[in-house]
Amino acid sequence: MTIEEEATASTNDRETPFAFGRNWASFLANLNEERIEAAEESLRRLLRRDDLEECRFLDAGSGSGLFSLAAHRLGAAVVSFDVDSESRACTERVKSQYGDNAENWQVLSGSLLDQDFLDTLGQFDVVYCWGVAHHTGDMWTAIANLCRHVKPGGSLVLAIYNDQLYVSRTWLIVKRIYQRLPAFARPLYVCAIGSAAFANRFAVTLVACCLRLLTLRNPFVPLLNWARETQARGMHGWYDLVDWVGGWPFEVARPEEIFRFVRDRGFVLQEMTTSIGHGCNEFSFARDPEQ
Repeated sequence: MTIEEEATASTNDRETPFAFGRNWASFLANLNEERIEAAEESLRRLLRRDDLEECRFLDAGSGSGLFSLAAHRLGAAVVSFDVDSESRACTERVKSQYGDNAENWQVLSGSLLDQDFLDTLGQFDVVYCWGVAHHTGDMWTAIANLCRHVKPGGSLVLAIYNDQLYVSRTWLIVKRIYQRLPAFARPLYVCAIGSAAFANRFAVTLVACCLRLLTLRNPFVPLLNWARETQARGMHGWYDLVDWVGGWPFEVARPEEIFRFVRDRGFVLQEMTTSIGHGCNEFSFARDPEQ
């Protein structure tokens, strides 16, 4: 049985999706100008442009609303949607507090798997789906649906969990345990998993520092790289960890699988950042103007 089949079987076995919106609501208590600016910079880097003036931007699975806000600040007309009511409430809160309830920013209820809903939205210059499709329970259908809503010449931004084969199967077990724990025990479980992951990363980084020192190179580079990773995109380490440990449903893909799937639908890869560990592989595709 593949990891996708195991995830589907487990979901059908009365396991409920992770409460992403509740986690995002806690994250918003830590939202500040520095995190918003980091999110804006992330969009500029991925899309290779300084602003989004005169663009329609679709935030597919808006979560906290941070990247909808970043796109709004960069000049886009934004449509945000999420299947989770608490996530939508977070996006509405961000829109109200930081986006001045802009008329060119809509927040809707909808699913990546609902093609009828998506058809009502039309096409967009940028379709942004970060870390969402792999939590739908039908990742490939979700990605195919999104491809149809990118304008010719427009961009599709995806982040999908990296497939680590048996390591991913281990994380599947970690997530299933989280699903079965009572609510009061879940933060302790997340702390335990996070501590183990931190210890592993610290050991690897320490070895890398020592090797660089022995070869007369700057020994602090591995530490600086680790620090940059934790600050990227304006997110928060704890809430990212909760999302990672608890996030359900759970699917993964190898980078080449995502590349081929989207390429075969008329897209050209513009940017890609791959993960050597349990993080997400990041992709920015451009749709062929002739398609």
